[in-house]
Parts: sequence; C-alpha cells; structure tokens
Amino acid sequence: MSTSLSRKRFLQGSAAAVAAALVTSREVLANPATPSTAKPAMPLTIVWDKTFPKSPKVDHHKVTFKNRYGITLAADLYVPKNAGGRKLAALAVCGPFGAVKEQSSGLYAQTLAERGFATVAFDPSFTGESGGQPRNVASPDINTEDVSAAVDFLGLQPLVDRERIGVVGICGWGGIALNAVAVDKRVKAVVASTMYDMSRVMSKGYNDSVTPAQRAQALEQLSRQRWVDAEKGSPAVGPVSLELKGGEPPFVVEYAGYYKSRRRGFHPRAINSNSSWTVTTPLSFMNAPLMTSIAEIAPRPLLLIHGEKAHSRYFSEAAFAAAAQPKELLIIPGANHVDLYDRLDVIPFDRMAAFFETNLKPAGAGHV
Repeated sequence: MSTSLSRKRFLQGSAAAVAAALVTSREVLANPATPSTAKPAMPLTIVWDKTFPKSPKVDHHKVTFKNRYGITLAADLYVPKNAGGRKLAALAVCGPFGAVKEQSSGLYAQTLAERGFATVAFDPSFTGESGGQPRNVASPDINTEDVSAAVDFLGLQPLVDRERIGVVGICGWGGIALNAVAVDKRVKAVVASTMYDMSRVMSKGYNDSVTPAQRAQALEQLSRQRWVDAEKGSPAVGPVSLELKGGEPPFVVEYAGYYKSRRRGFHPRAINSNSSWTVTTPLSFMNAPLMTSIAEIAPRPLLLIHGEKAHSRYFSEAAFAAAAQPKELLIIPGANHVDLYDRLDVIPFDRMAAFFETNLKPAGAGHV
C-alpha cells in the first residue's frame, strides 16, 4: 500500500483483502438420525445445493439454532449412518471467510462425518441462510459467539457426547475458531486449516506491510464512511468480490479459481462468489486482535494445517509460535491456500480424523 493511498483505493483494497482472505436453539432433534418435524424459524433451502456430491455414508439434516445475541443461524447437520445408538464425538465447522456452508465447511463436515463424527457446518451471522441485519458484515465478537452457539447446539443433541466436542475453522474462520476455543472451555480440541488471522490482515495488511500512518489514514476514512452510511440509512458495499481485471497477484487468481468456478466452488449465496462485504466491515477487526489469548487453548490440543506454497502460511506459523503445548503444525507439501478448500487428494482428512479420535476419546475407551 502506497503512503499516498487514496480513499477510493483503500476502500477497494479493503474489500479485496476481505474477499481474498476470503429452528432456534430449542429446535433440537429428538433423534438426530431422523429429520426434524418442527417448523423452522426461517425458510431454508431443502434441495441439495452444495458444491460437492452428497455422501451415501451419512444422514443430512437442515437445522437452525440461535446465538447469544438472538441471531438465528442456519446449518447442516451430518450424522454417520448406522451409528448404533452410541454417543458420538462432534465437530462444529465453519469457514472460509466470505464462504457459506455449502462450500468448504460442508465438505469438511460431511467428510469427517463419514469418519464417524457428528458434525455441523453453519453459516455465520449476517451471511448465507443465517439471520442478522445488515447483510454481508462480519464481527470478531459476534462471529466468535457463532462458534460457541454451534457448540451449544451440538451439546443438546441426544446422539452427541457433549464432553467430546471439537472445532474446525477454515481460512479466516481458523483465526476466529482459535479465538472462540480459547474462551470456550467446553471444546476439547481444535483444528485450523489454511488459517487467516483476519484482525491482523485487516489492520496491518499482508505481511504486516501497512505503516502506522497508513493505518491511521485507513481508520480516518472508514470512520467517516460511518457518517455516509448513517445519512443514507444503510451501509455502503465494496466492489463485487474477485472480479478479475488482469494483473492480480497469483493468490487472488487462485481464490477466483475456486469461488468463481461453477465446476468447483461457486455458490450464489457466497459473498466471495458474487457479492461483496460492507465497506466498514474491517473496522471492528482492526482493534480486536484474535490471537491475544491463543495460549489459553492449552492444555487442549491444537492442530494447524497449511499448504507449503500458500501465501498465508505465515499466519499459521505465527499462531503456532504463540500457542502453548500441546500443538502441531502440519505443512502439506506443494499445496497452496485454496487447495485446502476442496481438494480431496490434498486435505489431510485422515490426519484430522486421527487427531480428533485421539483427543476426543470417550471416558475409559481407546478410540471414538
């Protein structure tokens, strides 16, 4: 970013950085192996509209639950078939930042359900099928709460052992997941895959390239944008995400190759596919560092997974350095950032399953 950064360029840059990083709690399933007959709190898409094929090895249900702020979150619950009535370990899954549950998080959730876990992939507040106004805005606090709300939901399911719950965060939700697990002691283990620290990239730019003067200028511009939004009565939005014009960095092209491709990751409800964030979305992240309490995850185990060739690798390396034991950093040879979104030949699902099997053991047993 240039020291002579213009207002327009900053606002466009902020949106690009976000994109590149890029039914209530009472509606509990009486039997998670069968669909709920309760009337949903909000309309949900019933047809299978995921970016990945439906697995014959799991049962799938659309569900909703509320977070602590009263926002209704829409989610997909995946349960392995023929669970045999035993209590299952469970995983809450979300991410990437600007994605929806029909994309990477759903793929992770379904694949881990195939390996024996009850899983829930959810849309964050203000995005996808979840509630909250205005749309397409993010919050380090509310989104951290979303993770704990998913833990609430899982812990109320009769088929779930609430003492064996883990969390998986992908991309920008990797950092949010770590922030949530640090404070939510109910979670027994956490995986962050191809992690972004959204507070760091929004406040300091990539590789911490933003100077204090540039940060002050950015905050000045975003603060004044609030008056524009207040006068208009609705928030301004940035340019449509990942509309390539030519000359973009390779990692932005990689993002577009996932989110814009109908053969890969495009989904009409995803902000990164065909929409945009509100211009002032970075404000709350710029003064709320997500990694402050990462050491408090211990003694619960942490697994960080990142691609060797990912532009974002330094986020996981920094998190690993700041975290306390037990911790592990798994680098996937040759992989870039988005390879860990959907490439089944690259994402180490067996390693993740083994991690959770080891760390979510039932009392007195040697495996899940």
